[in-house]
Amino acid sequence: MSKIFFTKMTGAGNDFIFIDRKKNPDVDLKDENIRKLCNRRFGIGADGLILIDDTSGYDYKMSYFNSDGLAGSLCANGARCSIRFAQYTKRLKNNNASFVVDDIRYSGKIIDDKIIQFNLNTPKDIFLNKELRTSDRIINFSFVNTGSHHVVVKMDDIFDTQTGKKISFNNISEIPVYQLGKEIRYHDQFNPDGTNVNFIQIKGDVIYIRTYERGVEDETLACGTGSVASAIILHLSENLNPPITLRTFGGDNLIVNFSIVNQNVENLTITGPAIIVFEGTVNRDLFF
Repeated sequence: MSKIFFTKMTGAGNDFIFIDRKKNPDVDLKDENIRKLCNRRFGIGADGLILIDDTSGYDYKMSYFNSDGLAGSLCANGARCSIRFAQYTKRLKNNNASFVVDDIRYSGKIIDDKIIQFNLNTPKDIFLNKELRTSDRIINFSFVNTGSHHVVVKMDDIFDTQTGKKISFNNISEIPVYQLGKEIRYHDQFNPDGTNVNFIQIKGDVIYIRTYERGVEDETLACGTGSVASAIILHLSENLNPPITLRTFGGDNLIVNFSIVNQNVENLTITGPAIIVFEGTVNRDLFF
């Protein structure tokens, strides 16, 4: 077979290349192939690649790879897109989906033609009000593992190392997300795996979020597990009650809902848009 068949999808601006094993039975994805396909100048372009396989006992199996070519941790926007993809490829018997990622069972459902809900497992390793120092900043942060590691930084919790004074940003667009996110992502405090980094601003009734993603090594237009992490931290530190809506850098809203049972976060969901952008083929010789 000289062609690879793919589907391009986006979940609130977080974009993915989907490859279906049914259409590409002999595909053998290596790091280099994934990097080429995800390249925005010489490939299809995406934040990550998702391989869909059939598997016994579930609607499908999802394997996620970051644009750096390496297997990624849980991707909630990718999972939401996978539910839409499973419906499109007639893998679902109804609007509910049951699937596996890294041998862990997940579920979700189709709300309507654009909106998908994904159900996450109980988060782990929640830490509030920690501190780290970068080359020129003191950062107060919180941390939570929502299936991926996430640092959450409120816009007003960034200080100058020299003076110790708070750095005043008028709005979240002024935060140097790439520079500061990269420094935190690779900080010794998060060795050896590193972390994703979320910056949030509460402005009236709107919560704005920007995210530096590990594995993409850049800011993305949305991050599902990062939005979930931020909502949990905002509930614990700001007493915000779920459901909590966050405005992504791409302009879409992601809604995080959960309940507190015996001081644990349970029934955790994220809901938002997931759409098919286009389908196509690529010449195998260019990428494999």
